[in-house]
Amino acid sequence: MLADHQRFSYSAINDRADFHWPNKRRLAVYLGLNVEHFAFGEGLGGELAPGGPAPDVLNYAWREYGNRVGVWRMLELFDQLKLPISLLVNSEIYAHCASVIAAFSARGDEIVGHGRSNAERQGTLSEAHERELIQEATEIIAAHSGSAPRGWLGPWISQSRVTPDLLHECGYEYLLDWCHDDQPTWMRTRTGRILALPYPQELNDIPTIMVRRASASEFADMIVAQFDEMLEQSERQPLVMGIALHAYIMGQPFRLRELRRALKHICAARDVVWLTTAGEIARHYAQLDAHSC
Repeated sequence: MLADHQRFSYSAINDRADFHWPNKRRLAVYLGLNVEHFAFGEGLGGELAPGGPAPDVLNYAWREYGNRVGVWRMLELFDQLKLPISLLVNSEIYAHCASVIAAFSARGDEIVGHGRSNAERQGTLSEAHERELIQEATEIIAAHSGSAPRGWLGPWISQSRVTPDLLHECGYEYLLDWCHDDQPTWMRTRTGRILALPYPQELNDIPTIMVRRASASEFADMIVAQFDEMLEQSERQPLVMGIALHAYIMGQPFRLRELRRALKHICAARDVVWLTTAGEIARHYAQLDAHSC
């Protein structure tokens, strides 16, 4: 037998009990905006171009553009379209540019834990050190926002074999790292269960634009096609569509214009879909009695 994670069992989407999102909606759509901070001259980081010797000023400065300019342009767009946001936050952002988080919090947006910094991966740490990372990030977010985050996405979607256990033990109700379904999935942990919420790896600007080198217009076309197809599919099963964005990528002016086109297309159907946050999707699903671990 092959090794198995033992977190959940196989389930075909066609075999599951039916349910609805609020107001009888069938498709839930959320935007996950990653707000990240990176160490200068060391550690991991997204690359616009192959990095040179440390300090890699080219790529560090490109990433910092997202916090200084890109995220604010995206905020203006979200305001114009009246779109709620799930803000995936490195806790180091509070020491670096707390005004970014304050601006989204003032809108009532959800804050999701996203580690300390995307200069590191948590999945390579010992259990004790990983627990410390989760606790540190959680405490910083709670101290600034007034409440602990309910959801978590690991930096670089990195998990160890005990990450779901540690998250549940630290009070988390859902995680975004497991990208295996179009509906939420209950996962077993050693102290209870935690919800895995669909988070996109295809409809994600890092693998699509920075790895596969798709253009801004191609990425926007992908968003539109994904939405149109999932809207049709949701007539058969209720679905979750996530869009994963990074301010240093989609906050670039030429990409922002294409993102606006795609999001306007989605908003034109707001009377028939649920435009919401990851946390609200998790909250609603957890209240359904028909689903168990």
